[in-house]
Amino acid sequence: MAQRFIVIIAGGKGERFWPQSRSRRPKHLLPIVGQKPLLTQTLDRVSALVPPANVYVITSAVQAKAVRSCCPSLPPGNVVVEPVGRDTAPAVVLASVLIESRDPNGVFAVLPADHVIHDRSAYLRDLDAAFKAAESADVLVTIGIKPHEPATGFGYIQQGAPWKRIQKRPLFHVRRFVEKPPLKLAKAYLKSGDYVWNAGMFVWSVSTVLASFQQHAPALIAGIEPVRRALARGRPLRSTLAEVYPKLEKISVDYALLEKSDRVVVLPASFDWDDVGAWPAVVRHQSADSQGNVSRGRVVIEQGRNNIVVTEEGHLVALLGLDDCVVVHTRDATLVVPKARCQEIKSLIKRLEAEEGGAQWL
Repeated sequence: MAQRFIVIIAGGKGERFWPQSRSRRPKHLLPIVGQKPLLTQTLDRVSALVPPANVYVITSAVQAKAVRSCCPSLPPGNVVVEPVGRDTAPAVVLASVLIESRDPNGVFAVLPADHVIHDRSAYLRDLDAAFKAAESADVLVTIGIKPHEPATGFGYIQQGAPWKRIQKRPLFHVRRFVEKPPLKLAKAYLKSGDYVWNAGMFVWSVSTVLASFQQHAPALIAGIEPVRRALARGRPLRSTLAEVYPKLEKISVDYALLEKSDRVVVLPASFDWDDVGAWPAVVRHQSADSQGNVSRGRVVIEQGRNNIVVTEEGHLVALLGLDDCVVVHTRDATLVVPKARCQEIKSLIKRLEAEEGGAQWL
């Protein structure tokens, strides 16, 4: 029987959670929601599905040390360090040849490190059904999230005709992928009932995904071939990756593969899901006081409503007469921003990048 594997992509920056989220300790390494880092929560969720030896985490060099500290149960070699970030398609190709070297018939899931899911039982049932689908046919399985609002910040997947049912879970052929739509289109997608959000969760067999890359992105397969040879000979990968990885095209798996393939099927999720994309999202997962304020750390709010306040290291933050704001205090930086403008934090990051000496706060 083919082995199952989990590959967790943990290389993002989480810039909209600045100043807590930094390049060396970004969103997925923080307890943005709950008491554990989001990466640890992701590892905990899949622990019942595959053994630690079959879990890989792909991360960046600057985050490697912190990621390893979050993954004490994994073999050291299962934390795979990209010498440079090349987006998700090269990461998936790299994961494919790593798993191929252990089990050419293997099937693996690709999961983000930083999403919040509370219903673990439903999540595991859906993920198991997705694995069974990938084990039963040469398909690329994606798990879609049923939209509950006309969100413009997510990609969408249009469901087509039914494919089959697995463990009572329906799967559908995919008609098309749609990038982040304007509000008018997002409302139409929600009303139609034919669309789900693209959550970046995929399951496929090694043979199917490598054959699909060979068909639709052959340069990535050719570029990763030295890594394949090094694995076959049992050689360390660090120097080989350093040589070949920067030459790979920087492209997402959606663009390189999924939007081109006719093998894609989608399983609409039955579990709750939140990508917690910016500070206002924490309100959905943490109890508020009688005035709608959510806080963590030593916080006093007088005559203020619907604020989010986070403070570290015992530092007291006091608000007087402020409504609908986000205040985040860390050891070396403080952010104050209206909640409605939290999506603009990335522009603040760009300003810091341009400032002389600004990199120390990133």
